[in-house]
Amino acid sequence: MAQEKESVNYLGLAPLTNVALCMDALEAAVNRPAHLPGITVFAGPSGFGKSSAAAVAATRFDAVYVQARSTWTRKAAHQFILKEMGVAPGRTLAEMAEQVAEQLALSRRPLILDECDYLLKNDSIEIVRDMYEGSGAAIMLIGEEKLPASLKRWERFHGRILRFVAAEPVSLEDARAMAKLYAGGVDIADDLLARIHREAKGSARRVCVNIERARKEAAGNGLTAIDLAAWGNRPLYTGEAPARRL
Repeated sequence: MAQEKESVNYLGLAPLTNVALCMDALEAAVNRPAHLPGITVFAGPSGFGKSSAAAVAATRFDAVYVQARSTWTRKAAHQFILKEMGVAPGRTLAEMAEQVAEQLALSRRPLILDECDYLLKNDSIEIVRDMYEGSGAAIMLIGEEKLPASLKRWERFHGRILRFVAAEPVSLEDARAMAKLYAGGVDIADDLLARIHREAKGSARRVCVNIERARKEAAGNGLTAIDLAAWGNRPLYTGEAPARRL
């Protein structure tokens, strides 16, 4: 556990619940018995810190980490993955597919594919199955909460999944860890953190935004600590657009 926290702090990220969940899921695929499938799925709502957790897991396991794009074709997907591997892509899609599989097999590095919902929208998810079949590598797919249900459309792919893991909403304990790391020496009291946690509605991203707002408010007033009374009636960031003034 100490090694995991060291990796988290190195990246400047708090040791959140979803970091542990993501790392545990990838480790299960990396260290699985040979007869078990090696694809894991880490899914949850936007803002829950999935990509941040994946960044920690990628560092810990020396994984190839790539974020899918809405503009990706199958060819573009292979090109981006090969670029991340430091390999010049071949001329054809078939050549690139062989290169990806070969690199994964030889290096034994896991592959993390973030924003995988785009691969489903573009009907490109089967390229991941090809990569897996050609290499036997551990592969993690990361996407929105509907990703596990969406994958049922591809029965042959679905059967190669070892584990589905749901990202958890940020906890109050997570908020405390984030404040300790991100508040820049300002002590944010538990009553203010509790309100920040409540208003965030599970989003680690919103907690981060509000911790920074509290830090700036305290620093601007020469304070080293801030509580709910000092914060007063100032609004917190909730992700909602401000109401139109009439």
